[in-house]
Amino acid sequence: MYEIAQRTLALRTEPPREVTVTVGLPYEEPTGEWSAPYRIDGLEGWEHERKVTGIDSLQAMELVLVVLRAALAGSHEARAGLLSWDHEPDGRRPQTVYLSLDEDHDVAYIAMKHDIAPGEAVRQAVVEGVVLDYAESGELLGLELTHAAKLLPSEMRI
Repeated sequence: MYEIAQRTLALRTEPPREVTVTVGLPYEEPTGEWSAPYRIDGLEGWEHERKVTGIDSLQAMELVLVVLRAALAGSHEARAGLLSWDHEPDGRRPQTVYLSLDEDHDVAYIAMKHDIAPGEAVRQAVVEGVVLDYAESGELLGLELTHAAKLLPSEMRI
């Protein structure tokens, strides 16, 4: 893999360890699709090179970042609060939400996590036409917007 980007995260274990995330240069597959290789070193089960494939090099790069963020956030280490990026500017970092659009019905669903299991949303609240889904713990799982074309910012409607 020809590396083009890398980030080191801190793993707050005893002794402390590092998790290194590496993204490689996208390349064209014989099928005409494009793949972007990646690797996560320091998380159990991710020690080998993997790839994601898209219709072009830009989509492959977009997808690799989504996959990496989901893999890191979904890891046992992150769920246990042990994984961090110690150099977060202003203590802020981008968070992933998952957007599903139904353009025919002008409805959008914004999920706060990658997978919401059937029956996981046990309570709903409607606030000014927005339906909020909550887990039993009170955690916000997602929200449904009607009139999505009007309410969503333009960069989310692409």
